[in-house]
Amino acid sequence: MILQSNILGEGKPFIILHGFLGMSDNWKTLGTRFSEVGFQVHLLDQRNHGRSFHDDEFNYEVLAEDLKKYCDEYELKDCVLLGHSMGGKAAMLFATLYPEYVSKLIVADISPRFYPVHHDTILNGLSALDFSKIESRGEADDVLSQYVPQTGVRLFLLKNLYWVEKGQLGLRINLEVLKDNVTEVGEALPMHARFEKPVLFLRGDKSEYVMPNDEPLIKQHFPLAEIITIANAGHWLHAENPTDFYDAVTKFVTFNT
Repeated sequence: MILQSNILGEGKPFIILHGFLGMSDNWKTLGTRFSEVGFQVHLLDQRNHGRSFHDDEFNYEVLAEDLKKYCDEYELKDCVLLGHSMGGKAAMLFATLYPEYVSKLIVADISPRFYPVHHDTILNGLSALDFSKIESRGEADDVLSQYVPQTGVRLFLLKNLYWVEKGQLGLRINLEVLKDNVTEVGEALPMHARFEKPVLFLRGDKSEYVMPNDEPLIKQHFPLAEIITIANAGHWLHAENPTDFYDAVTKFVTFNT
């Protein structure tokens, strides 16, 4: 099965992978901007997310294989590849396994290291959404607010709501499989994985996902990596400071392209 995507513009292929519990729509505004400067932008829904297929298997190896199948289906080579959080981990693995497909790699607010499970509260909140009783987005927000107090995070999560049929809400994500496999999301990049082309790591200055002591590990896997901090931004740096994020990415992908 081939991943669902939204393709914008014409030019050099530029693939964007969303994070855990996200979807391609999260990147539509920035994707449109990238498409306006000479790129054909592919906003992908990864398996068990968005409009892509559901499957019981979920780990970075299958996410990388899904991306390879997508690239082969659309005959994409020499791509710019950007991934955020979980998408960044998937992008890192893909680039190390299939370097011939990737000309430049951008990793947004994630390191190659292992991360302990930290999505429990969010997953419990999503599990508490009883769609036999919830009849509106507002009611879903009320329930979720008991688990997730941050309005911005709830808005991000509630983008997964959709009308299954008239009067019946549901979630696009494959929640049960994601809950069962949540430990996979924190897995480290394999020890010997390397990608020896240009790589840009972007971190939010208010985020703790990429710390100064991560730099040696980043350089071990990606010897040409550059690490830039985006001001006034946390983990969702592309949404919290889209201007600086766009400028940093555009400078990186257009230099000697």
